[in-house]
Amino acid sequence: MALAVIGAGLPRTGTASLKAALEMLGFAPCYHMSEVFAHSEHWQMWTDAAEGRAVDWDVLYAGYRSGVDAPGCFFYRQIAAHWPGAKAILTVREPEVWFASTQATVLSSETFAKRAPRPAALVGMMKAIGWDHTNPVMHDKAAQIARYLAHNEEVRRTIPPERLLDFDPAAGWQPLCAFLGVPAPAERFPHINKREGFRKMADGAREFDPDSVRKSHAEQLKAFREGRG
Repeated sequence: MALAVIGAGLPRTGTASLKAALEMLGFAPCYHMSEVFAHSEHWQMWTDAAEGRAVDWDVLYAGYRSGVDAPGCFFYRQIAAHWPGAKAILTVREPEVWFASTQATVLSSETFAKRAPRPAALVGMMKAIGWDHTNPVMHDKAAQIARYLAHNEEVRRTIPPERLLDFDPAAGWQPLCAFLGVPAPAERFPHINKREGFRKMADGAREFDPDSVRKSHAEQLKAFREGRG
């Protein structure tokens, strides 16, 4: 199965919402960090990619129609070259808001202090891809905003404009569906994995559960579609 959509946006730019939206549009299943946790056989493959070793992208993305979020966003260039027919989406957010969101959720040391230790291979993968909450530079506001802006500009320079959508999920269905050439659903564009949803999931994780993020996202999406979120 060829990958049809590549997410190049960094974590906390609405990638969980984009995953839900793409799956609603027929680009399912969509690979996301929530899938990585559930596939321990992928951890070494991502570490290999980060350390410059060859990776079989067909094996890594086997069965998936799209992919967003980390780790894939750090390898958008290689993935786009492997699937030249795939379209790319760069999710964007106001830089200061993005940084604050990372510190309150996925890079929060307080959050990880409450959770059970992760397997060593997963920790090693996170360090290798450069998304490790124990690294002090990840909490340096100036450095991280510079990294965020540089990443986005690199994506815009690398991916041909006809193949790339600069996308703020707050814009909803219209630009996304126009870019992908599919009709817009009648229901609301999904917005999930907000800070409160992330914190609720993190606070309940006393043991490492490889499927906890997927289950949390599914519950949040169900609540959203029922008008409870």
